[in-house]
Amino acid sequence: MRRVLRPVLVFLAIIFLIEAWLWDRLEPVVARVIAIIPLARLKAELARRIDKLPPLGTLVLLVLPAGAVLPLKMLAFWLMATGAWIEGVGVFVFAKLGAIGTTAFVFEAGRDKLLQLAWFHAFYNYVIWLRRRAHELVDPIVQRIRYRTRILGLKRAPRAFRLLQRIRRRMHVPPPLEPQGM
Repeated sequence: MRRVLRPVLVFLAIIFLIEAWLWDRLEPVVARVIAIIPLARLKAELARRIDKLPPLGTLVLLVLPAGAVLPLKMLAFWLMATGAWIEGVGVFVFAKLGAIGTTAFVFEAGRDKLLQLAWFHAFYNYVIWLRRRAHELVDPIVQRIRYRTRILGLKRAPRAFRLLQRIRRRMHVPPPLEPQGM
């Protein structure tokens, strides 16, 4: 049974790691965008207000971006259903990145408050454990893909092609002729 579930677990782990990767990458991007746009005061004010919220208020604020982009995601799926794939994917990516970036900002600003909730602290630790487990599942596969890509990379393509040709020729060598019986 476990062998049957392994591909499903690897697929879910990859999706989870993509989300985690986006989370890690978007927080600095959001910080840079806020640094470029003269919103530093707004960011500081938002962080100050988040700090004044009770833990449950911070939790509601954490969930808000996911709900706020739901209409955009529905629009994206409608666009894709009507054949406007590029526009639909663009709207979906914009909504997803906006929600993750905003959620990352709120989480970083209110992490201490959120971790005061016992069930949230347990959930946070579980997500961290899941992330480690997902890396344990996916990292060996990524290493094999990188190794094979390196072997068959552009610089080594002629060598790999020659190796494949040699293997192919060996597979098609006719068997030696047996002497005819007298």
